[in-house]
Amino acid sequence: MVQTGETRRELALDCFLLAGKILMENGAETYRVEDTMIRMAVSQKMTNSHCFVTPTGIMFSPSDELPTRFVRINARQTDLERVALVNAVSRKLVAQELTLQQAYEELEGIDQTNYKFNMWLQILAAATASGCFLILLGGSWNDLPFAFVFGGTGFIIVETILERTRVKFFAEFIGSLAIGILAILAVYSGFGIDRDTIIIGSIMPLVPGLLITNAVRDLMAGHFVSGLSKGAEAFLTAFAIGGGIALVLSF
Repeated sequence: MVQTGETRRELALDCFLLAGKILMENGAETYRVEDTMIRMAVSQKMTNSHCFVTPTGIMFSPSDELPTRFVRINARQTDLERVALVNAVSRKLVAQELTLQQAYEELEGIDQTNYKFNMWLQILAAATASGCFLILLGGSWNDLPFAFVFGGTGFIIVETILERTRVKFFAEFIGSLAIGILAILAVYSGFGIDRDTIIIGSIMPLVPGLLITNAVRDLMAGHFVSGLSKGAEAFLTAFAIGGGIALVLSF
């Protein structure tokens, strides 16, 4: 009987930590991760549980007497579909629509499934967004093809370098550098009209918008460690993008 209780408790901890890990790795806010894990724990009669989440790790304790578990967050990306799926599983568990074992199996399936769109579709989306931002910023319709092509090209460069080096800031720097060079060449060749709007529109898919939003929301929720760390990451990303463009414009 004791063994069964211990096994169930270990399964519950694995389930909560896996849910938190998936959420944190895919762009969820810190307070959302903590709230989800605590609600799942309360649904399993762990009413005195404690949870502490940062962008690089999650600590969870089922009670004051039992050992604390820790899981490391090694990679972060933006995949809001996974966030929504984990939220759905947690709500079903809290509502007793799923057993603990079923919830854990669904979370494992979410963790192991690739929900990303095809790379060419991502490139097309980045290129389309670049063109739309150029028009939104008052750019000329004649510059629309350049923003479309350069935005897609910059996205390809960033994803390629990121896959090879795993250094996000370097990838953003090289991507923005390439966009700046292409925009200047287009204008100086006589085909492009407004260099600035082409550059601004093309770099918009690289801007860390979700990261900035989550940093502000975490700060407003009182999670100062996570908010400041996410804010610093967003600042470094923006600095890398700005540094690449500034380097091109300085010559």
